[in-house]
Amino acid sequence: MSLRDYLSKRDFSRSQEPRGNRRTNNPGSRFVVQKHAASRLHYDFRLEMSGTLRSWAVPKGIPLKKGEKRLAVQVEDHPLEYAGFEGVIPKGEYGGGTVMLWDHGTYQPLGSNAKRELAEGKLHFALQGKKLSGEWTLVRLRKEDGKQWLLLKSGADARPISKRQDDISVVSQRSMTEIGRTANGEKKSRRAGASQPRFVEPMMAKLVESPPAGDWNYELKFDGFRAIAVKLNGKVQLFSRNKKDLGERFPEIRDALSSLPAEDFVCDGEIVALDARGHSSFQLLQGNARDDERPELAYYLFDLLHFNGEDLTARPLGERRGLLEKKLLRGAGERLRHSGNLGTAAQPLLKAVRARGLEGLIGKRVASVYEPGRRSGAWIKLKCLNEQEFVIGGYTAPQGSRDYLGALLVGYYQGKKLHFAGKVGTGFDTKTLRLLHRKLSTQRWPRCPFPDLPEKSTGRWAQNITAREMAACTWIKPTLVCQIKFTEWTRDGKLRHPVFLGLRDDKAARLVRREKLG
Repeated sequence: MSLRDYLSKRDFSRSQEPRGNRRTNNPGSRFVVQKHAASRLHYDFRLEMSGTLRSWAVPKGIPLKKGEKRLAVQVEDHPLEYAGFEGVIPKGEYGGGTVMLWDHGTYQPLGSNAKRELAEGKLHFALQGKKLSGEWTLVRLRKEDGKQWLLLKSGADARPISKRQDDISVVSQRSMTEIGRTANGEKKSRRAGASQPRFVEPMMAKLVESPPAGDWNYELKFDGFRAIAVKLNGKVQLFSRNKKDLGERFPEIRDALSSLPAEDFVCDGEIVALDARGHSSFQLLQGNARDDERPELAYYLFDLLHFNGEDLTARPLGERRGLLEKKLLRGAGERLRHSGNLGTAAQPLLKAVRARGLEGLIGKRVASVYEPGRRSGAWIKLKCLNEQEFVIGGYTAPQGSRDYLGALLVGYYQGKKLHFAGKVGTGFDTKTLRLLHRKLSTQRWPRCPFPDLPEKSTGRWAQNITAREMAACTWIKPTLVCQIKFTEWTRDGKLRHPVFLGLRDDKAARLVRREKLG
């Protein structure tokens, strides 16, 4: 399948739909459902396969009850960039009307070869999205024209979709009416139009062991706070990845953003504290949070999601970064820095990063769109140092000359259970121990939150936790998240040589998982 039909049916001088770059052979597993109010309301169901989005128009919506089926008419393949499109196609153009990003996520084929099975006329798969979750099957009705399919609900019933959910975008949280304010000849000012700057949930990167094949650009991985900046009506707000206000914590960054000449924008980046070598340091950033140290702060920007009234998330990465560097950051001061593209050759870059003791690289597909809140594989991370978040579940008593506490007991969630990952006894100075103990003391918990720490009756104890230490542990409510650096994971799933870097409040404890490859 090619994009020839898609390109021939559209006038891109009128429509804001993405033109799309060349097809890519990079594997992907995205799905997207777009609610589309064209001549008739329908839902466009799309699966990423062979470098394009295979697409079906489903007039009566996605079936949700087991055994329920809907007619699905296969239409032309769409470019991967279309997975981020939301807006209005002008009246008179092909498919003219309002398009909402109704749902998105990943799909998993439940057979051995999805491409072959689709060609043969039957594809069984599982969806994992914001609204849809479970099994479905696509079945071709007539092989002659190949366009008529059925979309069947397989497996168990899916979660019902309320009337409100059905009319809310998973990306912008707008209704069809809000998205389509400029449709049907209604003239509104840009500020009142469909594209308003607002918080966007950050796109995430997948951890991989080695650089993949394909067209990738690489940039430095920073060790700081991920931050989304939003400017609207002259006011700048700075948000953490879980939408906490960072403006009061980093006023110098907020003020620097306020001085940028753009009317409005949404940008993505990392707030870092720089050490004497110019390297980002999470520990220094924690010192800044205590207001007893003032390291050099900078906001490294690496993506532009909205600019002067236009949503850019459906545009390719290269276009977004070009506008960021040439339009938004031109003339910006030292506080605001462009996270530059280091090139396409990952191996020599990794060698140089390791030699300088830096954390790693972030790789991004050259043609990737911005996928809010997703870890689709279009962005990857290659680590030179092992570092991630963990949940604090308790601490041991101090020994020798140390005051306040001995070591932190940390873990990560597997499902609903907090899995014990190890004991962290280094990375503290006296001031850090005092402040940390004060905070932990307010979160005391009557029982051990780690179900996999053995009971005393078994006679066995977790690695490097003695019976005496276990009896003297203070347990805390597992809500505090900390950043830990370590050398590796042991065979039994514990941290080797862990070092405490600091607390972080930009991620909910329940979302902390062990980072795994792929």
